[in-house]
Amino acid sequence: MKLLLIASLAVMTVACGGETTSTPPAPTAPVEDSAAAPDEQENQAIPAASADALGVMRDQFAIVEMTPDTSFLSAEERAVINKLNEVGVLMSEIYLRQRSEMNPDWREEIASSDIANKTLLLDLFDLHFGPWDTLDHNKPFYGDAAMPEGAAFYPADMTKEEFESWISAHPEDKVAFTSGYTVIRRDGDRLVAIAYSDHYREWLEPAAALMREAAEMTTNESLKRFLSLRADSFLNDDYFESEMAWMDLEGPIEAAIGPYEVYTDGMFGYKTAFEAFITVKNPEESAALAKYKDFLRDMEANLPVDESYKNFKRGFESPIAAAYQVHGGGDNVPGVQTIAFNLPNDERVREAKGAKKVILNNVLGAKFDRILNPMAEAVLVEEQAGLLVKKYMTNETLFHELAHSLGPGSITKDGEETSVSAELKELYTKTEEGKADVMGAYNILYMMERGELPAAEKESFLATYFVGLFRAMRFGINEAHGGGAAFQYSYFKEAGAFEWDGDAEKFRINFAKLEQAISDLTRDIVIVQGDGDYDKAKAFLDEYAKLDANAEHIIASLTYLPVDIQPVYVDAL
Repeated sequence: MKLLLIASLAVMTVACGGETTSTPPAPTAPVEDSAAAPDEQENQAIPAASADALGVMRDQFAIVEMTPDTSFLSAEERAVINKLNEVGVLMSEIYLRQRSEMNPDWREEIASSDIANKTLLLDLFDLHFGPWDTLDHNKPFYGDAAMPEGAAFYPADMTKEEFESWISAHPEDKVAFTSGYTVIRRDGDRLVAIAYSDHYREWLEPAAALMREAAEMTTNESLKRFLSLRADSFLNDDYFESEMAWMDLEGPIEAAIGPYEVYTDGMFGYKTAFEAFITVKNPEESAALAKYKDFLRDMEANLPVDESYKNFKRGFESPIAAAYQVHGGGDNVPGVQTIAFNLPNDERVREAKGAKKVILNNVLGAKFDRILNPMAEAVLVEEQAGLLVKKYMTNETLFHELAHSLGPGSITKDGEETSVSAELKELYTKTEEGKADVMGAYNILYMMERGELPAAEKESFLATYFVGLFRAMRFGINEAHGGGAAFQYSYFKEAGAFEWDGDAEKFRINFAKLEQAISDLTRDIVIVQGDGDYDKAKAFLDEYAKLDANAEHIIASLTYLPVDIQPVYVDAL
């Protein structure tokens, strides 16, 4: 991110790992993209949402001052973190432009104008990284330009059919075009792939320099190695070795910095967004959670599907960390906040070392206290509303992340090696987030069967999980997490796992039927993914990823609660 635009932001975000098997492209020289920018709007009145509408948008996010305990860090560790915070600022500059390369101009347009509600508009622009409401299907609140389906990863006027036709006619371009580390631009009547290292060089070169400065500061050899290799990755688009080094990080500093998630690419789900999570680990809390990684192989074996859908190729030694976020950047800043992440997304790394699961305890705790717990009284009948427990929001979050490392990843289709994400394209993130939710619940119930969690608390867990679906659906069911929650809701309704109490206008859970439905849906979504059938996945989502009148009524009744939080962190430790 660029300092002059984003330095005032000190907020953080939401993400879970998807998967990419793209290989780094050969660098391509930058070219002008005459179609990337929208029509000129000079000398025109720019429409903006009303003051009331903007106020409602602002009220959807509760501002929370975050003061995680960092007293145990040494002076050296504080200096390293402060340097990494600067890298996070640069990640935000890149991500601002990944959403739209017009964003800096639009923000300056607002700042230099005498438009009504300018201060509020700027606040919301910074909150959402652009003029589109991330909680309302990216509806514009300033100007009338629709956010392109593929954000700024592709020419704004490019269709899916044009992209796919180009690859069909030029199969030699497929690797570069579908890589997670290129943007697509026009060069005359041609489409070309441009490496991230070239296209975002203005920010990646100083980011690499800062990473190397941080590497020089630290005496932690594992951190030094990661930072040095990640600096190289920024300049050569090859992230494999630095991802492997990140998996081996030791010590209190847990920093995930780079291009990871593909949610912003709504066209194909190929292109990764830059972000930064700067966190510190809590050793005691991490140790309490770490035991569950030892059950990953057993969880895979216990999936309620045929053996052909199970995946024992991935590494099962995945680290687990309970951490407190102290700063962030890029895709980790705008809109809905991340409470945990499961990275890296490169299937090659997952097969070699698994994936690291990091729970952001301070962000999760704020969401439980401010949103999930008070939401229960609006969702559940009185005798069930008091069952929610923060412990099971934490556990469902952890097991959601563990589930990203389970089930099909690399698959064989029509005799060729491919991946679930490559075959399901833009449908993948929604199926994956829903899969991780329900499989996480399935595995918590499995841990209760094995005596690793108390079976006497089963109803508390199921109530916490069920209300959590409504928290996610408020993000919008076109968003990956909200859509994943919606298909769980509809599937459970069909299974009779809950009923509507018309007098109370709330839901009553049938715990036995919900438990069975969790097993059945885990089976069905794993098969949908494992078959790698785009049309089958689309039919599944068309049938289930929707809301009925009762769910819409509940969601509409929750306006007194924030949809999410806006954490504010100190700029330096």
